[in-house]
Amino acid sequence: MATTKTLDDLFLDTLKDIYFAEKQVLKALPKMARAAQSEEGKAGFLQHRDETQGQIERLEQVFDILGKSARGKTCEAIQGILAEGEEIIEEFKGSPALDAGLISSAQAVEHYEIARYGTLIAWAKQLGLKDAVPLLEATLAEEEATDQKLTKLAEAQANTAGNTKAA
Repeated sequence: MATTKTLDDLFLDTLKDIYFAEKQVLKALPKMARAAQSEEGKAGFLQHRDETQGQIERLEQVFDILGKSARGKTCEAIQGILAEGEEIIEEFKGSPALDAGLISSAQAVEHYEIARYGTLIAWAKQLGLKDAVPLLEATLAEEEATDQKLTKLAEAQANTAGNTKAA
C-alpha cells in the first residue's frame, strides 16, 4: 500500500526543486553577463549571481532546519526557461534587441522563483517551520527587487535600443 504524501513531503520536494533551479541559474548568470551589450546589464547579471549564491546558502539552512541534506531535484521548468534564454543569446547575438531578450529571459526566471518562494513561505508557515520563514522571505524580497530592477533597465534602455528599425 502506497504511503500518503503530505504537505511536509511537498514542501521538501519543492525545496529540492528550487535548490536545483538556483544552482542552474548560478551557472547561467555569467553567460548572460558576457552576452549583455550594456554595462548596466552586465553588472546586473553579475550582481544577481552574487545574490544567488547567498540564496543557495539560505536554502541550505532550510534543509538543515528540516534535518535533511541539501540536494536538488531536476527542475524541468527552469531548464526550459534557461534553454529559451540560450536561444535568445544565439538568435539575437549582435542585434540591438539582444539585451531586451536577455532581460525578458531573466524575468521569466525571476517570476518562476517568486512563485516558488511565495508558495514555500505559505507552506512553511502552515507547517510551523518558523525558522525557515525569514530565510525564504529574504530570498523572495531579493527576487522581487531583481525583477523590478530588470523592468527599469528594460524600460530605460534595452527596449528602446531594441526598437531600432532596419534601414
